[in-house]
Amino acid sequence: MPQLPDDLDAVAVRRWCSLALEALGRERAEIDAINVYPIADGDTGTNLYLTVESAAAAVEAVFAAHETGATAPATADAVRAMAHGALIGARGNSGTILAQLLRGMAGVLADGGDAAHLRLALTSAADAARQAVAHPVEGTVLTVAAEAAQAARGEDPDLRTVVTAAYEGARAALARTPEQLAVLGRAGVVDAGGRGLVAVLGALVETVTGQAPVRGPRTASGNAAKTPVTVDGGSVVGLPVGGTPVEGVTEGSLPAAGLPAGGLSAEGPLDCPEDGGAGPAFEVIYLLEAGDEQVARLRTRLDALGDSLVVVGGDGLWHVHVHVDDAGAAVEAGVEAGRPYRIRITHFATESGHDVRVQAEPAQRAVVVVVPGDGLAGLCTEAGATTVIARPGEPPASGELVDAIRRAHAREVVLLPNDAALRHTAAAAAEQARTEGVRVALVPTRAAVQGIAALAVHEPDRGFDEDVVAMTAAAGATRYAELAVAERQSWTMAGICQAGDILGLIDGDVAVIGSDVPHTARTVLDRMLAAGGELVTLVLGEDVPDSLADALEEHVREGHLAVDTVVYRGGHQRAPLLIGVE
Repeated sequence: MPQLPDDLDAVAVRRWCSLALEALGRERAEIDAINVYPIADGDTGTNLYLTVESAAAAVEAVFAAHETGATAPATADAVRAMAHGALIGARGNSGTILAQLLRGMAGVLADGGDAAHLRLALTSAADAARQAVAHPVEGTVLTVAAEAAQAARGEDPDLRTVVTAAYEGARAALARTPEQLAVLGRAGVVDAGGRGLVAVLGALVETVTGQAPVRGPRTASGNAAKTPVTVDGGSVVGLPVGGTPVEGVTEGSLPAAGLPAGGLSAEGPLDCPEDGGAGPAFEVIYLLEAGDEQVARLRTRLDALGDSLVVVGGDGLWHVHVHVDDAGAAVEAGVEAGRPYRIRITHFATESGHDVRVQAEPAQRAVVVVVPGDGLAGLCTEAGATTVIARPGEPPASGELVDAIRRAHAREVVLLPNDAALRHTAAAAAEQARTEGVRVALVPTRAAVQGIAALAVHEPDRGFDEDVVAMTAAAGATRYAELAVAERQSWTMAGICQAGDILGLIDGDVAVIGSDVPHTARTVLDRMLAAGGELVTLVLGEDVPDSLADALEEHVREGHLAVDTVVYRGGHQRAPLLIGVE
């Protein structure tokens, strides 16, 4: 059993994220099943899980950076990583709000993790989340967060008391949500986002007390709230999770509502306005780099375009979520405000009173490729691949790869992770997609240039196994290198480097230490071509001048007459230069 923390330090934050991910993993399907608001699309549990997965991965990255150190990371680094990871990985309306809740907590916990700071953090989180929602509605996760903060107030200096009080307050608030939001009352369920928050707070209780709390929300009388199941030809009957049904809702009072594949549906159309309405056709989500003034104008414009508007973030990076009829206008508004990326658009349609996703006949085969920058994303898209951009310091989580596989919408998918560090993440995504009926082959590419080589020989008309073998062979025949800037003095396989040195990594190991990019690049190329090669691929970073590519191409031509060179612009990527030799 891990040592119980006296305050929320970095180790405790790490354990909290891990336990929250486990809890949401256990309850994901049940939360999905009660998802009726604001859209009954049955994905709230999944969205919350993917959001916390991204937060947990960011915290793990902070600890990985301290592996060689004698001490754990600072608490401020851990909580900020948690908030940032949640922000960039937030999914759906509920995930976006959870990201803002974690951001609100992080802003306070960075200064201290004792009981007093936690009380302030819970209040800050609830206030920040409510301010991020254009039109707050009671009976949702916002209410649960506010009641949790209210219950934790007081003067008790014991961290365990504060955490437990917040959890119990959240459970009681969750049980009352059907009374506050009519659509929940008609369906006989509690708010799905609120239930997810209860699971996250329950993980915090287990972190500081060492004991998992009683599972399930509570009613005012102390009974556990119910979760819906389908019986009698599809009628929804409330059954308890370790207790009796929600007070005031009986089996006879519930509507006859089927449980479609997309999730639970109650009487009438379900959308953000409590009084119904068919609702917008699209969900639009993107990350946005913009200033505060631009975001303020963006909120006003998006609020006029649709509903379910949630804009969270700060310090120049924002996560935007909105439901609209004109998806193009929502994206254009983001372009006018700043630089939108990781744009995801989901099309909803109303059929027989249920919200479903529009799906065309799947293609036979597709390629999903992870790329380090916008430039390569455009190149791979032109080649017919579905892309996932891995921005500096923001590796994609398995949920993002699964989402890309779904977007590819094919019976067979070849997945190219293009990063050795993504091997386990990609394997998890492939396994998840296989459970959904997609045949997935993972080609273990370790660099973007290997992915380019594999994509170049991809032929969708030949047999799947034959295509995968050819792509794997092409990737394996490509040696890869990259240039990086040393952040601090350290030992390498090529000797001791100083902060600011240019490092030439060949096949993942430091092989050259130089003082400037051009000289280091030439040295790396010479070493790679000494073993032979027919084609050199150069991928230039955003700030690298074209003159460098011209100089390197001339260098290759002078020393290796039979070797061709191709140059691509990678855009905003981690390394100033990527090199491949086939």
